[in-house]
Amino acid sequence: MSNKRSDMLKDTEKTATKTATLTLDGKTYELPVIVGTENEHAIDVTRLRSDTGYITFDPGFANTGACTSDITYVNGEQGILRYRGYPIEDLAQGATFIETAYLLIFGDLPTRAQRQEFRELLNEQELLHEGLRHHFEGFPSNGHPMAILSAVINALGCYHPDLLEITSRDDFLRAAAKIISKVRTIAAWSYRKAQGLPFMYPDPKLSYCRNFLHMMHSIPHKHYEPTDKQVRALSLFFLLHADHEQNCSCSTVRMVQSTEANLFASVSAGICALWGKLHGGANAGVVNMLEEIHAGNTTIKDYIESVKRKECRLMGFGHRIYKSFDPRAKILRQAAHDMLDSMGYDDPLLDIALELAEAALNDPYFTDRKLYPNVDFYSGIILRGLGIPVNMFPVMFAIGRMPGWIAHWNEANTNGVAKIHRPRQIYTGQAPREYIPLDMRLEQD
Repeated sequence: MSNKRSDMLKDTEKTATKTATLTLDGKTYELPVIVGTENEHAIDVTRLRSDTGYITFDPGFANTGACTSDITYVNGEQGILRYRGYPIEDLAQGATFIETAYLLIFGDLPTRAQRQEFRELLNEQELLHEGLRHHFEGFPSNGHPMAILSAVINALGCYHPDLLEITSRDDFLRAAAKIISKVRTIAAWSYRKAQGLPFMYPDPKLSYCRNFLHMMHSIPHKHYEPTDKQVRALSLFFLLHADHEQNCSCSTVRMVQSTEANLFASVSAGICALWGKLHGGANAGVVNMLEEIHAGNTTIKDYIESVKRKECRLMGFGHRIYKSFDPRAKILRQAAHDMLDSMGYDDPLLDIALELAEAALNDPYFTDRKLYPNVDFYSGIILRGLGIPVNMFPVMFAIGRMPGWIAHWNEANTNGVAKIHRPRQIYTGQAPREYIPLDMRLEQD
């Protein structure tokens, strides 16, 4: 948050006439109410413990605002997602991933000159230090690519010690460009390591997404040539995953930053948080589900009934935030069709996905519970069509989410509120008890 916005928020709190009233043990407390740009209301409880001795209890933090932010707005009830005020539909229609990354990190869409400067900086930063390249030799061939990605991103800080303390915009720009550019190389090389293939160096003549696919799939003396629709689908995948407000991995980045940890370490922690199957691994679950149906182990009708009996989950449906529809899913559904058509590739999993979605959307069990396809339902099909193995799916998510993490790290780093995150707890363990010497303790059966 800018200092200007921070001052505005403080002024608003000082002059606010709207408060919430809390009564505890016969005593009344007035709590300030904060109002956001989109008329979101929050009760400020920052002084609750010091004034009352009480804390709030909110497992999962679903009702707790940990910060103010200017970056992304999500309205789950209305299916709205905006980056810096721009509707995601407009960005998906007209922008590239790199333009969107610039927008998230710096606050505005780039001019033609700024976009060219940013692209040139990304090209300059795409190579890994040869010493860092040799780190890959220490990983086993079956090492999970998310473990490699997190470790190598963190190790980047060793090779750029001048950026462990960011003191200027130029420092931040260089650090951001290094991570956004090099993450592709690291991800592609983790895949090549697992496949026993030679590493392909980035080609500065190629665009961001085309270059990544080159490093993934080219072999010496034979460059991989994706279709324009494949490149566009990958750009959309990255763009639509670039940020999503205070999700688990973003909150992790901000929490680690609150210790004044450097950008490389904070982003590395975000990668670890994203690894979980309930976060970045969800689209892999969708593909596994569709493959089960395709293999004949179950039918769409039987699977739907199993879900209704709570014997399994309908992967890729429903969202913790979106209670109507996920706007990203609609965009990726069309992108998947366009990409597969351009390849002349008939993926039976897409047909199953469409039939499964139609069955669920016509079943009151799912519509009454507002369970609609989310971004993960179609993203796995796109990644599959790009030749990305399932264990690389969360890595692809991490590449896309990198601009959002960097933007949030910078916002927290420059908002002038240096306060380490430290959630409270309600202790439910043993009451005080006396220590028993070892020779007096009874043996347990």
